[in-house]
Amino acid sequence: MALRLSRSILGEAEAAAVSRVILEDGYLGMGNETRLFEEELAAYLGVEPAQIISVNTGTAALHLAVDAVAAQSRATGGAAEVLVPSLTFVASFQAVTAAGCVPVACDVLPETGTLDLKDAEKRLTSRTIAVMPVDYAGNPWHLNEVHDFARRKGLRVVEDAAHAFGGRHHGRKIGSFGDMVCFSFDGIKNITSGEGGCLVAFDAEAARLASDARLLSVADDARQRFAGSRSWDPDVKRQGWRYHMSNIMAAIGRVQLSRLESEFIPARRRLAALYGERLGELAARGAGLALLRTDPDDFIVPHILPVRILGGRKDAVKAALAGEGIPTGVHYKPNHLLSFFGAGALRLPVAEQLYAELVTLPLHPGLSLQDVENICAALGRALQAADGGNAR
Repeated sequence: MALRLSRSILGEAEAAAVSRVILEDGYLGMGNETRLFEEELAAYLGVEPAQIISVNTGTAALHLAVDAVAAQSRATGGAAEVLVPSLTFVASFQAVTAAGCVPVACDVLPETGTLDLKDAEKRLTSRTIAVMPVDYAGNPWHLNEVHDFARRKGLRVVEDAAHAFGGRHHGRKIGSFGDMVCFSFDGIKNITSGEGGCLVAFDAEAARLASDARLLSVADDARQRFAGSRSWDPDVKRQGWRYHMSNIMAAIGRVQLSRLESEFIPARRRLAALYGERLGELAARGAGLALLRTDPDDFIVPHILPVRILGGRKDAVKAALAGEGIPTGVHYKPNHLLSFFGAGALRLPVAEQLYAELVTLPLHPGLSLQDVENICAALGRALQAADGGNAR
């Protein structure tokens, strides 16, 4: 099989689970299977089932989280604002605008690609209601400091943990603490439900708002569906969306969750460790690349493997790797450069520098250790060729 940058890792168990829902349950929408998935997610994270709001995408989770926070806010004087690192998938920004709020692009730290709190503080206004840290590449860098910052400034925290499921920050599982924590379960994430995601809410009222909003804000409809019933005399008091997770998606997710600790986490960490060793050797030889930092007290389950290609050689290196059959990616184009979010009117120098340097290498549990050896060797050749053959 040709190398893939990312891929879904599914098999007969997931197929059997979907078949069971189709042939035995017969109800494909949101029902008992979804309820069981939420209960198993809650048990895995160590939270209450009522805190888990499963949805059809990670973007929906972010949207519902921001929407719930905005509904609880007393901000006046214009649209509410949310501080967001610019170096993130556009879903983070779109979720904010979908909730009727304004995403305020912030710069990132050069060594991690995560939110620069000093830059974020400069962008606070009377309309700021929340900060959205992004666990870039699965890295919850200084997450405690983000929560301390939010407490000092009277802000809510909507954590974009799309890359970080299964990871731990200073011994605590991501999603077991915080305010509003959002995961993605799309096809290439640490676990998948085909598409999907969930919100973990640590505020009961926010959880209620988000749970109803995923089902068109029909009051208490999720509980009715989990009991095999429906709300035939409904009430709707606010805007909602059709964001619920189906039984088919939940069936896949339940199997994937059962494989996380035994298969997916060890594989991702084993591959990332070998990458770290080989790429560290290249960096130490002055080959022209740098690795992003992580906190040794954090347990990272990496979703992607980005590296910094220095000296303006990113495009040449990507082309050379493509010539050897190795796919690469770029995570991400900073959102403040996108037309809808300002087209570069704001300058965020670190995010822009990283965009000029970052190259994502293949990482998923379907890779072998030999694949990683081959990729790193090819990267070394590409770096040397891009340097005119002079790299040490």
